[in-house]
This record gives sequence, structure tokens and C-alpha cells, in this order.
Amino acid sequence: MKITVSKENYLKAIADLETEGETVIAATLARWLNVSAPAVTAAIKRLKRDGLIRVAPDSGQISLANEGREIAHRLLYRHYLIERMLTEVFGMEWYKVHEEAEQLEHAVSGDFERKLIEKLGTSATCPHGSRVENDTPTVRRQRGWVTLSELPVNAQGTVTSVYERDRQLLIYLDELGVRPGAELKIEAKNYDDTLTIRLTDRPFQLGNSAAARIWMKPQAAI
Repeated sequence: MKITVSKENYLKAIADLETEGETVIAATLARWLNVSAPAVTAAIKRLKRDGLIRVAPDSGQISLANEGREIAHRLLYRHYLIERMLTEVFGMEWYKVHEEAEQLEHAVSGDFERKLIEKLGTSATCPHGSRVENDTPTVRRQRGWVTLSELPVNAQGTVTSVYERDRQLLIYLDELGVRPGAELKIEAKNYDDTLTIRLTDRPFQLGNSAAARIWMKPQAAI
């Protein structure tokens, strides 16, 4: 069985969607990968034929079979290592590295992967604050994290991770200085579905939908 870049992309997308807590069906994959419904249908048929995925006959929900999960995990792990290499070794801006890693992850050999692990280790998060494993919304909430949109007025917290697939959001947050490790305070929740947030001495406004893509570790109330 030949594992093509296209197959790798679909398997990794399924794993990504699971991490985001989404139900994986054909329509979700089409949206996530920005491809047509017929293309997704054909890809699902091939992946199911190769024993890489399972499709529930009643709901159409898609899950990874053991071999498919191994392939997806390998891609996710290499993606993580490349993002860290680009920022920590080459100094690339954190809002650029996701797209670069999407291209480079398919070309990483086992030997190069081992060199990256020797150089970078595996304990740190990626530049966006994400981990390779056990990083679903449920697990994050078990750690005590909440989204920025969920913090009440006057609450404070530390940014732990930011959704990495929206480059325009990352650029905007970078301009504001909002990245993992930043300390934020909710000053107001406004009628127009925006939040007034303070970063050190600078207030700014952020839409509620964008705030829902930023995970926080709340500070304990004093």
C-alpha cells in the first residue's frame, strides 16, 4: 500500500479534528481541508479500502484505524518538531511556522526526526502552546484551563495556547503582544460581542469568536 501525501493529509486532518473536539464526518473534512465534497468522498473510499479508517454505517462518523492513527501521529509529531525548529533554531515568526510545517512535515526522514529530537527535546510545547498528545478541549479543561471568552469580567489569566490554523488571527495577536505566556485581564464584555482586555498597561478589544480560540490558565482569586 502506497502512503501518498494526500492520504497523509486526510489522516492528519482526522486526528486534528479529534483534537479540536469535532465530530469527524465527510462535510467536516471538506471544510477543514478546503476541498470539494466529491474529492472527500473519493478519499474516504480509498482510506477505508486500505484499512486506515473506519466509517460508522449509521452516522457516517469517521475514526482512525490503528495503522491510520500511527501515520497521523507521525505527521503530527514531525509537524510539532518542525514548528519548534523554525522558531527556536531559525527565529521564524510564530505566526508563519504552521504553514511552513504543513509543507515540510511530509519530507522529514526518520534520521532527521531523530536529530530534531536530540536538538530540541520533546517536553516543550509548540510555538502556539499546543502539545502533540492529550490536548483535546476535555483534557485542557481537566488541567483547569478555559477559553479567554469564558473568563468573567475582572478575571485574569495566562495565555497557554492559541489556535494555530488562522494566520490572520495570529498576526493580529502578535501585533498586540498576545501569545503563550502573556498575562491578560478581562475589563469588560461589551454589547457588540467584543471583549475589552488589558495586557499590562494597554487595553484592546477582541471579538468573542477570536477570544474563544485562546486558551487561558486563570489566576486564583485573591
